[in-house]
Amino acid sequence: MLCADQNFDIAQVLRFFRSKPGELAIYYELEEGEKSSSRGIVEVCPETHRISRFLEKPQEGVTALRLASVVFYCLRKATLPYLSDFLTLQPQAQDRTFGRFWEWIINEEKLPVFGMKLPTGFQLIGQVGLSDYTKWLAHYSAQQQQCPAKPITCRSYARVGLMGNPSDGFNGKTIAMTISNFWAEVTLMESQALVLLPHPLNDPTEFGSLQDLYCISRKEGSVYLGGLRLLQATCKKFYQFCSKQGIALTKQNFTLKYDTNIPRQVVMSATLKCLMKFYNITESDLPKPTRANFILNVETDELFITAGLQDRVVQVYEGLVYMDFSKQLMDEQGYGDYIPMDMSSLPPFWLAYLSDPSDSGRIHSNVRQRWLNGEAEVVEAMKSFAGLTDQARVALQGMDWSRLAQLMDENFALRLSVYTEDCLGPGNLKMVQLARQFGSAAKLPGSGGAVVGLCLDQVRLVRLILSHLKQDCVSYFGHFILIVPYKWLIDAQAINCNSVI
Repeated sequence: MLCADQNFDIAQVLRFFRSKPGELAIYYELEEGEKSSSRGIVEVCPETHRISRFLEKPQEGVTALRLASVVFYCLRKATLPYLSDFLTLQPQAQDRTFGRFWEWIINEEKLPVFGMKLPTGFQLIGQVGLSDYTKWLAHYSAQQQQCPAKPITCRSYARVGLMGNPSDGFNGKTIAMTISNFWAEVTLMESQALVLLPHPLNDPTEFGSLQDLYCISRKEGSVYLGGLRLLQATCKKFYQFCSKQGIALTKQNFTLKYDTNIPRQVVMSATLKCLMKFYNITESDLPKPTRANFILNVETDELFITAGLQDRVVQVYEGLVYMDFSKQLMDEQGYGDYIPMDMSSLPPFWLAYLSDPSDSGRIHSNVRQRWLNGEAEVVEAMKSFAGLTDQARVALQGMDWSRLAQLMDENFALRLSVYTEDCLGPGNLKMVQLARQFGSAAKLPGSGGAVVGLCLDQVRLVRLILSHLKQDCVSYFGHFILIVPYKWLIDAQAINCNSVI
């Protein structure tokens, strides 16, 4: 077996082997057109990574499995005597193959054998000599020189919570959508060393004066280290995840750089996209629900950032997504139910946000502790948020925009009753009040500092925009934009389950 990129990381394979109480077999996912009858086929438990069944070159139609064993195995010293037993049972030379041996010890002897996935390409060579290996190595080297790897660029988009937030952190339900107005972009380029490039504006190390440092630090809040720590934490967690999940990564290095016009946490989602493409990690290796949990864990476990799962789910799925985070679902499967919705005919939402969100209030306050304590008012409020979300889903599906606007106002009123005016902050409250003066529904799309609105009267919407431009509103509406939903531009002509997600 010869790896196509010459970067097979055998050290990572050995670490995984030593962490498991059994043998190890490397496998890969069959490419389109490859026949299962030409390979040893394995069935792998996604939780334990134990190989539960081995089929040596099964006839076509016998199995739908597409995971094939590579001629690379690790055996413990205590298992070696099984080789003699196998040879004794198989007197015919044509039956004395490694494939038949693994089929025997897995299916009949029930020995614990674990699988590790190889996402890179390889070439099965068979009985060859050194000259054949040298030829293949020269071939791959020439390929790399003639076709150098192209940079990988991925974007992730900002989201607005349309309904139900902040109940995502309280086993509630929410509806949110990604918008194309704001994004984070990450570019990955293969390189000799692994390099994380600082952003010229978001990762400053030099300042014009102490006052400049103060102003930049005040604007950025408590996040002093810019976006580099987000890149580093995502890469670290990615390697840790792949090692634990039995995915053998190649020893390729890269350079990462990022750009963003939104809060930098979205950079992590774009970074993960780049890493998955670079290392050929598939949807089956890292499904969307697991991906959302992964990004949240980077924030909470690595960076100690307080965050909710809603944001990560909608940034992974993209588009308009209904999310159910009920305790039963989260306990049983480790994630909620996430359902993409048609967004081809959405009404015109708008977004206003403060230039300086420093007075946006301490949004989460002590509500979580009250909820954990079982305080009836908070527990019932979170159930009510979930009920509003279900009603909003029906309104969206029926294009009942008047009802949706009413529900948005009810969402804000409920949030205000639980979190209080002091917690929400004067800036947020004033933005909502100004919107209501022009007949627009309004609510907080996130943790504070911004308001999402729906104004069905186009004349009033124009007046709201013009009013924003006046001096007396600028101090409250730092910025005002019309929302352009992400995926709307792409999928308006063909909405189906595959295109929405």
